[in-house]
Amino acid sequence: MLPAERRAIGVIAAIAMFRMFGLFALLPVLAVYAAQLDGATPLLIGLAVGGYGLTQALLQVPFGACSDRVGRIPVIVFGLLLFAAGSVLAAESTAIWGVIAGRLLQGAGAVSATLTALLADASREQIRTRSMAVLGISIGSSFLLALIFGPVIAAAGGVRSLFWMAAALALLAGLMLFLLPRKLGRTRRSVRLPLTAAMRGPLLQLDLFVFLLHTMLTATFVALPFVLSERLGIELASHWYIYVGALLLSLVGTVPLIISDERRGKRGTLLIAVTLLMAGQLSLFLPGGNQWLVLLALAVFFAGFNFLEAALPARLSILADGELRGASLGLFSSCQFSGAFAGGLLGGLLLTDGDAGRVFLACALLAGLWLLVLGLSAQRTKALETT
Repeated sequence: MLPAERRAIGVIAAIAMFRMFGLFALLPVLAVYAAQLDGATPLLIGLAVGGYGLTQALLQVPFGACSDRVGRIPVIVFGLLLFAAGSVLAAESTAIWGVIAGRLLQGAGAVSATLTALLADASREQIRTRSMAVLGISIGSSFLLALIFGPVIAAAGGVRSLFWMAAALALLAGLMLFLLPRKLGRTRRSVRLPLTAAMRGPLLQLDLFVFLLHTMLTATFVALPFVLSERLGIELASHWYIYVGALLLSLVGTVPLIISDERRGKRGTLLIAVTLLMAGQLSLFLPGGNQWLVLLALAVFFAGFNFLEAALPARLSILADGELRGASLGLFSSCQFSGAFAGGLLGGLLLTDGDAGRVFLACALLAGLWLLVLGLSAQRTKALETT
């Protein structure tokens, strides 16, 4: 990498890390917190957890298209300000609907695709994969750190302190934009927005996959905190032991998958990863159990999840036409956050009578649907090769 590329990629990765930490830190504790608010019901709890995904999904493509016209930096600044405002609103709310409104406003700062487009602007094509890997590592690191410190900070200062921290980190991320090279973010005027070209079959398949992946993740974190607190009797401040232990143990499965996966990806690695998702969810569905069995089940789930979280966008960036990468990434991000919203609703609906097992069983069925799609796709590919 050239010095200017290293500088730009490092800053963009740090901005993404700060922004996502504010979202991830709430994931393991928000459901328990929301249950104590005025007017809370299981469905509204799920909406509070996954509601940000709705506005993220709706606005990723418009924000990305706007950044093609006015530049990446103004759009990112506006999105970070919206995120900070939503965090403050949620922090000051004492009723479930106020927190939901704050989460929706957080999601309105939909700049994930714009940040990715800015990263593409900052890097030459020959180092694009490496730069995307740096971004993925930064987001993965924020996920790990959030699972460690989110429950600890919530136990010490309350969940409201996490919302205030998210607002502060969003503002800090905005200030970091001044560290970027001056010419970066200036884009040529887009003549057209060829969304139809971003909807080719292989790209839409990846969009479906990331939707299913984040539906499962969010639904899991609607139900899982109640399992740890109520079934296993683990205090909220100690939940991070389970999460971090599972993430570290999951590397036993994730690293071999990454090593064996070729640049354009082997279908076999996808099959293995999705099978791990299903196995983890089925293990969580089993009644009874103890914290070690839950930790092992989570580790199996995270092994598949961590690989897919990196592999799916990498495949899309390779398959998408260079001129349409922004539109393709915008649609991909919309599907990702649509999955988060759907997962919140699914988890809330199925948790209505307090039965977390139904949530995990539904997630296992979604993984089974995913395997079916992969199998049908493989058969179609073989049929085309033989004709």
